[in-house]
Amino acid sequence: MFLLYRLITILAYPIFIFVIFIRKILNKEHPIRYKEKIFKSSLNNSFDSSGKVIWFHGASMGEIKSIFPIVKYFLKKNERIKILLTSGTVTSSKLVEKEFKNFDRVQHKFFPVDVPILVRNFINTFKPSSAIFIDSELWPNFISELKKKNIPLILLNARITQKSFNKWMFVKKFAEKILSSFDVCLLSNLNTKNNLEKLQLSNLKYFGNLKYIFVDENKPVSNPCLEKIKGHKKIWLAASTHDGEEIFCVKVHNLMKNKLKNILTIIVPRHVNRVEKIRKKIEKFGLNVQILGEKDIINDKADIILINQIGTINEYYKYCKNVFIGKSINKKLAHTAGQNPLEAVRNGCKIYHGPYVYNFQDIYNYLKDLNVSFQINDENELAGLILKSFNKDEFLNNDKIKKIDEFGKDIFIKTVKELEKFI
Repeated sequence: MFLLYRLITILAYPIFIFVIFIRKILNKEHPIRYKEKIFKSSLNNSFDSSGKVIWFHGASMGEIKSIFPIVKYFLKKNERIKILLTSGTVTSSKLVEKEFKNFDRVQHKFFPVDVPILVRNFINTFKPSSAIFIDSELWPNFISELKKKNIPLILLNARITQKSFNKWMFVKKFAEKILSSFDVCLLSNLNTKNNLEKLQLSNLKYFGNLKYIFVDENKPVSNPCLEKIKGHKKIWLAASTHDGEEIFCVKVHNLMKNKLKNILTIIVPRHVNRVEKIRKKIEKFGLNVQILGEKDIINDKADIILINQIGTINEYYKYCKNVFIGKSINKKLAHTAGQNPLEAVRNGCKIYHGPYVYNFQDIYNYLKDLNVSFQINDENELAGLILKSFNKDEFLNNDKIKKIDEFGKDIFIKTVKELEKFI
């Protein structure tokens, strides 16, 4: 099975190049660095030859952000350690550049397509002393080459959905070979643990989801404009919205506006390149929409604010204590649904979400038990709960936040202790 996969990837290499070029034309890839994914000659290593390189790979922004505390831990612990971060999205690369702009021992590269010639070139260029794949990143050619070179391989915060697991079961022997190649698989949830135990793997450990670990970000600075607006408007926020959810939020806005005139809705799309399309859709409802860039000042007359910035959402949680978390109302996304609500929770926000949160079900169950998150099924439910919260001026108490942080701290300590065995 592995030889067949290897052959298919070799034959498909020209197709991969074509697809990346098309994505580049559609502005879905970095205008220059997209070549790192498909050409050997575009890969360069800016590290010096001293010390050792620890390689972390995550698919996109969420996975990469979840390991920031771990990366900083190892950078601080050993000055000879260098960190290579790879991912597949432009937003994740920008996040790394912003977070580690003052760290010369960290560099980001786009993850090459899983073709043998690119795989060997990548590993030979950076010579990682250990490789840590995050979530469900299982790339057979990379895994095989790393094992050949006896490079320790870890699957961190492993998450295998039921749908993915069912597919893997059609090639059970292949799945066992791939997953047993990891020196250890640190699992993110009990569902993944239960599924992978069916493969009789001996390298499984469960400490908890890395999303619980506190990401030590800069505290949100005061925004004079929002301070002023908060004095005479009620503000709520929709975070990480996907296609269709913005209109859902507009309907919620209008329902509340029938009872409370001074409503301001702030929407932070998961993919900010959609903001112009979203604006045009919302304006059909006769609402005043403002797209807010990094240096823009909020228009006091705006009904809906669309945030066109990356990595600034923390600032808005300071002023919006009622937060709807997106990718949770579209049934078509049921098997990949859900976004991380914990950043909002740590800022004292109450969380609302739709019925589809598969990727974060364990987290939402935990928050529900703490009376922190609330499932809604339609616009009327969400509008009613937010209005009720406005009337009581409710927000989370510090005891609940502290409990979540302590849980995250325990996961962090156990995780880095395990990783230190291979680093």
